[in-house]
Amino acid sequence: MKALTASCLALCLSASLPANAAEADSCALVRFADVGWTDITMTTATTRILLDALGYRTNVKRMSVPETFAALGNNKLDVFLGTWLPSMQADLQPYLDQRSIETLRVNLEGAKYSLAVPAEAYAGGLQSFNDIAKYAEQLDHKIYGIEPGNDGNQLISKMIKDNAYGLGSFKLVEGSEAKMLANVKRAEKLKQWVVFLGWEPHPMNTRLQMHYLDGGDAVFGPNYGGATVATNVRAGYLQQCPNAGQLLNNLVFSLDMENQLMDAVLNQHVSRRQAALTWLKSNPQALDGWLQGVHSRTGEPALAVVKAKLGLQ
Repeated sequence: MKALTASCLALCLSASLPANAAEADSCALVRFADVGWTDITMTTATTRILLDALGYRTNVKRMSVPETFAALGNNKLDVFLGTWLPSMQADLQPYLDQRSIETLRVNLEGAKYSLAVPAEAYAGGLQSFNDIAKYAEQLDHKIYGIEPGNDGNQLISKMIKDNAYGLGSFKLVEGSEAKMLANVKRAEKLKQWVVFLGWEPHPMNTRLQMHYLDGGDAVFGPNYGGATVATNVRAGYLQQCPNAGQLLNNLVFSLDMENQLMDAVLNQHVSRRQAALTWLKSNPQALDGWLQGVHSRTGEPALAVVKAKLGLQ
């Protein structure tokens, strides 16, 4: 509630400024964080295309979740589109308390984030968190996570440290998203058992025969780690850069959109920028809401400018 109150206050202050009000020169560059998850990479790539068309410059820094919040809090970054809640709440909360980061809005609903297994393991009886320890030998006492410092990895590490669900003998295997998925695909092909960190949106949900495990509410939250994804900005960004802030406040995504974008990159080997451009050209109606009340850096209505830049007119 504290975060929402601060966000609402910031929005009210920014709303008092016209969207095409002159912004500081520093607003011409919008600095994003990317923690290496394909969903966040794609929403960031899509947003960068819009900002580029409007006359902004953008850059992205790849860093871990803790590093991202520290950089936002220290005014070294402007925007992070990938705050998964509630799993990242513990990392985020100190900065909200200090008022050095603001939560702008929820940009995605209906996400999930929890442990999962291939269909072979699920059919064999591994269907809940309480079952994992029973099959320690089949699993080689391993749980596969993603990049070091990730919040999901931290939850898994705490389970192991606390011997929750009898997992004290297990080891967390950290690596990139791609490396984890490669291990899961290999296990699926060989009909081996593996427990891994899964989430949606992600094409893994349709490309893999997988099941989320029951019984993890105490760790990942209810509804298989049911989550929302929020947009966070450095404190004061909305007041300093009201036009860019208006665009960020308008941005809302869908599971279907993100699954399509990620599938194009991960499975069809399309570049991130080309995948985002193709989606935008196929879904121009999305621009109507996203660009409402937004102008180019030179003060022109954003919708006409972006459509012209993308060849939609």
